[in-house]
Formats: sequence, C-alpha cells, structure tokens
Amino acid sequence: MKTMIQIAGIKSPKEIFRNLSYDEIFEHEQRRSETTVTSQGAMTVDTGEFTGRSPKDKYIVREPSCEKNVDWGKVNQPVSEEIFNELFEKVVGHLDGKSLYVFDGFAGARKTTQLKLRVVSERAWQHHFCTNMFIRPTTQDLESFAPDFTIYNASGFSNADFKKHGLNSEVFVMFHLAKRIAIIGGTEYGGEMKKGIFSVMNYYKPLQGILTMHCSANVGKERGDSALFFGLSGTGKTTLSTDPKRPLIGDDEHGWDDEGIWNLEGGCYAKVINLNPDDEPDIYGAIKRDALLENVVLLDQNRVDYSSAKKTENTRVSYPIFHIKNRVESLMGPHPENIIFLTCDAFGVLPPVARLTAEQAMYHFLSGYTAKVAGTERGVTEPSATFSACFGAAFMVLHPTRYASLLGEKMKKHNVKAWLINTGWSGGPHGVGSRMKIKLTRSIIDGIFNGNLDHGDYVHDDVMNLAIPNRLGDVDKKVLHPWETWSDRAAYDAQRKKLAGMFVENFKKYLSGGSEFDFSAHGPKA
Repeated sequence: MKTMIQIAGIKSPKEIFRNLSYDEIFEHEQRRSETTVTSQGAMTVDTGEFTGRSPKDKYIVREPSCEKNVDWGKVNQPVSEEIFNELFEKVVGHLDGKSLYVFDGFAGARKTTQLKLRVVSERAWQHHFCTNMFIRPTTQDLESFAPDFTIYNASGFSNADFKKHGLNSEVFVMFHLAKRIAIIGGTEYGGEMKKGIFSVMNYYKPLQGILTMHCSANVGKERGDSALFFGLSGTGKTTLSTDPKRPLIGDDEHGWDDEGIWNLEGGCYAKVINLNPDDEPDIYGAIKRDALLENVVLLDQNRVDYSSAKKTENTRVSYPIFHIKNRVESLMGPHPENIIFLTCDAFGVLPPVARLTAEQAMYHFLSGYTAKVAGTERGVTEPSATFSACFGAAFMVLHPTRYASLLGEKMKKHNVKAWLINTGWSGGPHGVGSRMKIKLTRSIIDGIFNGNLDHGDYVHDDVMNLAIPNRLGDVDKKVLHPWETWSDRAAYDAQRKKLAGMFVENFKKYLSGGSEFDFSAHGPKA
C-alpha cells in the first residue's frame, strides 16, 4: 500500500509503497515486467551482470566510533567520510522522484535484541526479497516504527567517479556504522542486502556481548535440545540441519545471547543448482508462490532447469521460513547442547567424527577449514584447502578472535559439547577415495544427539590432535579410523602430515604479539 512516511534524504519521491503483501508485490512485479511466473508458482528474476556478491566493492567508513573495532583489510576496506557523503547524496538523488519500495522489519527474532531494519529500494522484486529474508513486522509494529539501520539500494546507479574516489569499480556496497546507513549502487544482486545486514549485526551485537554466527540451527522434538551447525559451502550444513526429527530454527545466520539462540532472518536463501526433489524435498517443496528464484534457466511452459549453470553456478531461491513445515515457529531455541563443525575434507585425512575440547573448538572455529576438489584445468590434480575464520570470514567486521572469545565463554558457561565431522572423502583423496555416505553422517549426528558417542573409548590422533571414537553403534570401526580405509598407510601418513602443515601455517596469523588466543597447542602438529 502507498504510504506518507518520511525517508531521510529523500525529498520528493513519486510514491512510496511500504510493506506490501505478497499479492501486491506480485502485481507490481508483473506490471513492471520485473519477474516471470514459473510452473511451480514461484517468481524468477535475472539480476543482470552480477549473479553473486561483489566482495571487492564492500567498504566501511573509517570514522572515530569504529576505528579501533573494525578488522581493517581486504574484507573490511576503509573509505573516507567525504566519499561516503558524496555517494550518499548521489544515491538519494537517484532515488528521489521515483516510485520507491520500503521494507520495515527486523533482523533477529528476539524482541529484546533485534535490529529494526529499513530497506529502501527501486525494484519491486528487491522488496519481495527483503519480505522473504527478513523478519516481517505486525501491523502494530509498524505504527511507531523507527529504524535502527537503513539500507538505500540504488541498484540502477553506478559510480562513474570510482577511479577518482580510489574505489575498485562502479559498484559499491558501503556502510557508515555511526550513521547506521548503508548504500548500494551498481549491482542488482539481492544477496548484498542479506549479507550486508549480517555484517552489520556482526559489528553491533558482539560489542554488546551477543555472539552472531554463520551457522544453521535445529532443536530436538523430544528433549528440546538445540544444536548449531557450522560449515562452509558444500559441507552439508543445510542438508544435515534439515532433519525430520528436529525442527529447523534457521539455516544460515543466528545469534546467541544470555537467553539462548535465535534466527537473524525470517526466511531462507538456498542454492538451487542441480536441485533434486528426492535429495532436497524441503527446499524443492518451498519453491512455490511467495518464493523468488534468481538467475535460473527456464524451459518450455516456464519449467525451471535446475541443472543449468548457463547464467551462473550461483542460482538461488529465497522463500519465507513458513514454507518449511518442520520448523520452530518462534525462530528461537535454548542454549545449544552441541556444536558441530562440518568440513568437506577432499584430502581424505580427517575422520568421520572427532570429539573436541573447548580449546580445540576455538582452534577449529578460527581455522574454518574445508577443502575444494581438484579443478578441471589441465595439470590440477590435488584438492585445495580453504580456511575461512569463523566459517564466514567475508562477513566478520570485528577481528575473528572477538567472535572466538564469545564462543568460548558461552561454551564453557553452558557446558556445550563440540564435534568435528568430515563429510568429504575416505579411503584416499578426491579422485582415489570415495565421498562419505550421507547415511553414515546422519547416523553420526544421531549418535551425537542420542548420547551414543558419550563414552570413553576413543583413540588419539597425535598428528591431527583429535580424539576419534573406536565405536559407534553398528558402524564398522575401520570406517571411523581414516588410516584404516586407505590401502597405503604410508601414503595416508604423508597426506596427513601435509594437511597438518596447512593448518599450522594458516594459524600463524593468530600468534603474533603473544596473543591470548594462542590455541595452536590444541590444533594439528606439523
């Protein structure tokens, strides 16, 4: 519906549409020819040149309030207040006089800690995206709504003066943490809004003693025990946290305060490349009216070709979390009993499961390890290691140790158990061994939740510095011990030493100046 609200900086908008219903959004999208209806009833949009985030174009204004807090570098690039102010005036000038869409809502399900969020955009589909992804307000919430943070998304404006400003390109995603404003220009990609707010929460909340995390979460139906799943892309975070016996709290971003855990979002943003209804029935079933697909290829009768990467490998869908039947309505849960770090180890070294101490958990949280399989380029035959601090370095505004400190404090206070699970290869590296069976991984996770791994029968791997169980129900002991799955023990030992060296080398950045976060004694030994 139209509204007469005031938007800071916008003097004479043509009209403002605030918090439209889904039916109204669809009507606007169709009238403006922004989206197409698919055979499943969802809408689909093309985001143009940018089909993913533009991390080299993300900037934070370097000003007194955040100067000493932000972890400046390639992830959090500094920009001057003067440049921000100049671009802000251009952004609001671009938006002024246009029909604008305003989403007012929340980031964070806990009323006492949530962020009141406003997103101003020039596209109806961007309004749709925000309606899917953030927490939707009640009519009563809107009556006296005053935003804590505002995003101005001028996706149709490009900064032609970027060279004069010393920026990377015409695109900019820029945050002023003191003014509580973000401006976006030159990119249509919806994920910039989602991850932008995650970055903002990763700044404000930890400074208040609230841990924000890049993880999924669920809770047991019988005992009400919640669990967190950390893992980079391809490790199975979404798949494994989607469990018929455990309702979903959320699939990507969560907070942890003195009362428990809560979802930052009101929806899900899933990759759909090669989506199969048999393997991912919940995601496939969620793609219906209200859902919004991005950059997929359509076949006859507007059927989606999920196997096609013609436009991008990063095809995605956003949908409100109420499309998932097995969910926690409140989007909140108690303090977790278990934390699970997922890694896809393409080197074939790590065991299917290892029990971690609190100190080991800090080490692996700061390491954020997974491995990508060998590429298709000629001569590239080995996996490559990836280390992403806190399992989400691209979105961490403070130094990683700030998040690790909070995680350690909360784990110890609430007696939380931690586990490392390998969803990658066994019996050899990628190309030689075989991928862990999903059935095995699910049985391991079941064993964690039902207490079948709460015994003292463990063997210690002195190189990877891990406690590995000798038994888990009917699972073959040899499967639990990775060195026994290799035909050549000497080759395994060499590969293990190589991977341990990668861990040690990566962790050196946390050891300078006698860091209090020297957990190196609790990690692998080169």
